Amino acid sequence: MNKILATWLIASISIAVLAQNASTPSLQRKVQGQTINSNELPSANLTFSKEFHYVGGQAVNLYGNADAEQHLFVKGAESGPVQAFYWVQFEHFLPTNKMTYDYDFNLSTEIGGLKFIYDVKSFPDYAGMQAEDPRSDGAALAHLLSRHSLAFPKRAARIRMFHLPTSDRRTELMIIYGEAVPDGSQIPVGKEGIRLDGAFPEAADTLLDHARQNLTIRRH
Repeated sequence: MNKILATWLIASISIAVLAQNASTPSLQRKVQGQTINSNELPSANLTFSKEFHYVGGQAVNLYGNADAEQHLFVKGAESGPVQAFYWVQFEHFLPTNKMTYDYDFNLSTEIGGLKFIYDVKSFPDYAGMQAEDPRSDGAALAHLLSRHSLAFPKRAARIRMFHLPTSDRRTELMIIYGEAVPDGSQIPVGKEGIRLDGAFPEAADTLLDHARQNLTIRRH
């Protein structure tokens, strides 16, 4: 990527994120130390181990269809790509549409009494993928990282976990745990990315274990 194209891409992401944030509400959850305090949807405290530090939170609008509140905890570098991260997103569809959150995932787990469905995948360029669509939630979070001189890891694996707190399926809590995958790792990474929970269940279980090790959820 040449310097002109890189500059244009960063500017596009910044403009898109600023436009999103201009029409979104303030944060509803409070962060105290290692804990996100959520009073509703769901009513629970999410606490992360001290290995992870809080980068910040922000509210973004997603394509005019949903509002999302994002929070980010990371582990590792003081600048550049992080070693691991927790991306927490409280999201709901707007009353202007009738959309619902529907997933075809077969796997589920429970953390602190909350049921999550999940999938697991590895990527050859996770950071680049997040920047592909400047309007996406991933681009918004990449922008938050960049403001702190941080970035998503390039060669990475992640587990996405979704909790649906209401029966109408119009609200969700998404938690993404991701980590860098070094050369020689037992977690496979293909040219197009690999769905680990299908072809490599042991690798998927490893990611789930890592995600659970540093996260505690307590319902109110």
